[in-house]
Amino acid sequence: MVVTRADKETELQDLERAFKGTDSAIVLDFKGLKVPEVTELRRQVRGARGQYKVVKNTLARRAMIGTSFEALGEFFTGTTAVAYSGDDPVALAKVLTTFAKTTPALQIKAAVVQGRAIKAGEVTELATLPGKPELYAKLLFLLQAPMVQLVSVLNAAPRDLMSVLVQAEKQKSEG
Repeated sequence: MVVTRADKETELQDLERAFKGTDSAIVLDFKGLKVPEVTELRRQVRGARGQYKVVKNTLARRAMIGTSFEALGEFFTGTTAVAYSGDDPVALAKVLTTFAKTTPALQIKAAVVQGRAIKAGEVTELATLPGKPELYAKLLFLLQAPMVQLVSVLNAAPRDLMSVLVQAEKQKSEG
């Protein structure tokens, strides 16, 4: 299949839009992956609201110019793919590290998370963090706890008064 200059320019524009539209991306080496494994990887990445794209190294380096991903330029050698997500970099990192454990042919090279370049080892550490839904649940619990405690304290006085009145009535009826 012959790739024309127009195809390359279109691919370059797509990559530029992708890099400017996200703040987190993970660079992968997929050498040795079989087609069914790549298909499964793409499905899992889509499930994490991410994108997986096999890229040409020179086009990717050009597309990164002027973005926070310029630090990844040295990792665009050999067979390279990029997974990126604008929503939740932790969910994407979890999917990729889990898939890399079951399929050792997939190697994580490096990443940029919210504008900060990180190494492959740090991506696995990122995957151990709780995702956005879990963090929202914890935040909601922390915000709700003082209100719940206040309500229980305010309810305690009438409840204790009723308990005292019931005990006094019981003593009168026995006596």
